Amino acid sequence: MKIKELKQKSENELQKMLQESREKLREFRFKIASKQLKKVREVRSVKKLIAKILTLLNVKK
Repeated sequence: MKIKELKQKSENELQKMLQESREKLREFRFKIASKQLKKVREVRSVKKLIAKILTLLNVKK
C-alpha cells in the first residue's frame, strides 16, 4: 500500500491496519519457523507497511 493511500485513512483505520499487519507478521514468523512459508520476502513488505503506518500515526499526533 502506498503512503498516499495511507494518508487518506483515519487514525482508527490506521490502528486497525496496524493490528492486522502485526498479526500477519506473527503468522509469517511461525510459518518460517515450521518451514511452511515459501515467499520469505512477504515478511519484508509487511514490516515496511508497519513502519509506514507507525510513521503516519506519529505525524498525526
